[in-house]
Amino acid sequence: MDVVNKLREIVGEENVSDDELVKALHAKDAIGKVGEAIAVVFPENTEQVAKIVKFCYENGIKIYPQGSSTELSGSSTPHRGIVISFSKMNSIEEINITDGYAVVQPGVRLVELEEELNKHGYMFPVDPGSLRSATVGGAINTGAGGMRGAKYGTMVDWVLGLEAVLPTGEIINIGSKTLKCRQGYNLTKLIVGSEGTLCLVTKAILKIAPMSENMVYAAAFFETAEKAMAAVAEIRKRRILPAVMEFFDEDVVRMGREMVDVDGEGNMLIIGVECNHEASERIASTLNEILSRDASKVIVAKDAREAEEKNLMGLRRAFYPLAIKLGSEEFKTSSTLVLIEDFAVPVSKLPEAINAVKEIGKKYGFTVLTGGHVGDGNIHPMIWTSPEDKDMLDKAEKFYIEVMEVALKLGGTVSAEHGIGEMKKLGLEMEMKYRNSEKALEIMREIKKVFDPKNILNPGKVI
Repeated sequence: MDVVNKLREIVGEENVSDDELVKALHAKDAIGKVGEAIAVVFPENTEQVAKIVKFCYENGIKIYPQGSSTELSGSSTPHRGIVISFSKMNSIEEINITDGYAVVQPGVRLVELEEELNKHGYMFPVDPGSLRSATVGGAINTGAGGMRGAKYGTMVDWVLGLEAVLPTGEIINIGSKTLKCRQGYNLTKLIVGSEGTLCLVTKAILKIAPMSENMVYAAAFFETAEKAMAAVAEIRKRRILPAVMEFFDEDVVRMGREMVDVDGEGNMLIIGVECNHEASERIASTLNEILSRDASKVIVAKDAREAEEKNLMGLRRAFYPLAIKLGSEEFKTSSTLVLIEDFAVPVSKLPEAINAVKEIGKKYGFTVLTGGHVGDGNIHPMIWTSPEDKDMLDKAEKFYIEVMEVALKLGGTVSAEHGIGEMKKLGLEMEMKYRNSEKALEIMREIKKVFDPKNILNPGKVI
């Protein structure tokens, strides 16, 4: 069967590519994991997606959905199947301020949605590090979070309804444009975070939030992680709810100077508090008072413009590129494999978790960079290795197994916001076993069979 020509009949010749370069571009994800695609399809509407999926279902062809492939767990890597790219389904169809929602197609980039909402004085709170590239569909598939997670939660908290194509090619609409909606089992929340293994999302109804008048920022540098987390605890005791609470260890701060101007030494804590203009002075003063108790240096910015001038968020934006740069320099190659963990523990356990991760890194000979969203206990330890060095890859696997064990022992989870994909399947099994909940994993496998009995949607991912 000529699969490529059949796909061209469905979506038009201009919307299908079997060019080697195009296939290669869609076979590699953000961490450098490489797969293989037999063709890349660019549908323009839901009906085309349904026809593609129906054809693949009837002929046993694997489907791998993609947004911009910024995910970090291997959930978008294809393996001898077709890639469905949603890049041409990129319309913001409706913004309704009165009812507090937006209707968007999956190919809309989060930054585009944010910029459009800002014109109306509103925002979409989910803001991952890949904000400028990540798409709505990708964020839904992975259940993405971001810097504002401590206050606003993750993607699952902001999806009201979905239009989706089942593996049979049937189209379903679930959820609604209302904040309250009880439709039996909550399929909307089941699909968010399912990583394209159950259905293909073709439209989303998203809840939106009003922008704050102002954001007060503070950056502080501490001798130890314990002192930084003590400041986080004190901020909470004062009943301050920051939208942003980011942490970077002393190695990130020291090595990060090669890329950005960092005006301090030690472990860095970045706080961002939304407020009205009248409260800005008071919030700035309170943050300065709390942070100054144990910090060697505190920098306060009373609004976003001042924070930009002082480059308080520069290290946050450079965190992942820093690991790529350091790995490329160490191995003298651009094919460095950056591995990033994504666990969460109770906030009170963060210092113990961070210190344990550093010790595990020393055990296996890795420099470990730790940073993340401490407001919700989410830390991202990063190491880098050469994809050609089997010994290092084996050590990296052992490193991450021990890191995941630490997260579980401290009452946390092995996956907070990056999804399971291919990289975390062992971690998911570890977590279910640790919780004496292997039955839950069986239920997940049965759910997959109900939705996708032929296993054509993103096979080999999650479970």
